[in-house]
Amino acid sequence: MVDLLAAKAKMVVRSGGGTNAGHTVINHLGTFKLHLIPAGIFDSNIVNIIGAGTVVDPPALLKELAMLKDAGINTSNLFISERAHVVMPYHIQLDALEEEGRGANEIGTTKRGIGPTYVDKAARTGIRMGDLLHEETLLSRMMTVLEQKSKVLTKLYGTQPGTALHDTYLQYLEYGRQLEAHITPIHPVIQEALRRDIPILIEGNQGALLDLDHGTFPYVTSTATGAAGACQGAGIPPTRLNGVVGIFKAYTTRVGAGPFPTELKDSIGEDIRTVGKEFGTTTGRPRRVGWFDAVAARYAAEINGISTIALTKLDVLDNVERISICTGYRLHDTELATMPSSIAMLNSVEPIYEEYQGWMTSTSDARSIEDLPEAAQRYVRRLSQLIGARLGMISVGPSREQVITLQEIF
Repeated sequence: MVDLLAAKAKMVVRSGGGTNAGHTVINHLGTFKLHLIPAGIFDSNIVNIIGAGTVVDPPALLKELAMLKDAGINTSNLFISERAHVVMPYHIQLDALEEEGRGANEIGTTKRGIGPTYVDKAARTGIRMGDLLHEETLLSRMMTVLEQKSKVLTKLYGTQPGTALHDTYLQYLEYGRQLEAHITPIHPVIQEALRRDIPILIEGNQGALLDLDHGTFPYVTSTATGAAGACQGAGIPPTRLNGVVGIFKAYTTRVGAGPFPTELKDSIGEDIRTVGKEFGTTTGRPRRVGWFDAVAARYAAEINGISTIALTKLDVLDNVERISICTGYRLHDTELATMPSSIAMLNSVEPIYEEYQGWMTSTSDARSIEDLPEAAQRYVRRLSQLIGARLGMISVGPSREQVITLQEIF
């Protein structure tokens, strides 16, 4: 969906997260697994920006750039905010140790160092991409930070930093040299685009319920993943937004631990996982699968001001005989119409379902909503009604051509 929308934009800004967010893009050039680079990279006429709100793992980014170049894709239109923070080796080391230390209470981190990088950003001890271009600044900051991290690793975890200061310093200077052509002040670039009123797409990184403030805490990521956080991370005023597109699957998935009221732990769930290829792009872990949770979807729409729905993977349900939609929660003798903030409550609720007859035929060739079987039309319209936003796009397959467009976004 982001690939399709990016083709209509003139600028795509990745606003947050890091290599913990994986996106598989399938277009006329092939299949690509992206983690940091915005989806507009496939068009040399689109300016692609990794915004200040992201955290960048330089070796991972260089690997991604090499993958694209090997496929013949020009990457000179990629720019990285000098304000974006850098994932360092000690962040990755700490991420794994912290998750291991949680034991049974693990949160399902990807162990890519994202959380510890944002911790340092908030503590004002982080290193930014612009620092990689200045030898003295980088050395000064690294000396201070590595001394702190060494104490944490040795005294708290009984281990040593994975790399020495000298080696890490030289390596990250080299990363800076390799990425220098891409690292630049982003603010004037975005301001000029806003003045010219060109179409800009802010590309989010993770699901609404992984939001640090409004998600299923503590089973969340380390950033604000919603529309407000996207504006902050991109450096674009929220008053300039023309709309918010919420991308929903036709069913619900979750990676890692956390509450999941509609989870299917049976053959139906296994079939949906297999047909939908529900395995994490970043980790390869099987995603947990469940019926569409309209309570959670409506909550996501409300806190993000979602104006348009992009519904994906409708075709995955083509051979499911009976399909359920969760329209509410029951907690003991009380019906809940909204999501509780308490994890204990979410783990205890019983979903209230509406049941629908499946369509039991392929939708992959549908190119308009009228081409869909009547049962599929009823299903998608009911989802739109429950979420409280208009249907904009419906995908019935992984390619750009398999998207039904009901409302133009740009």
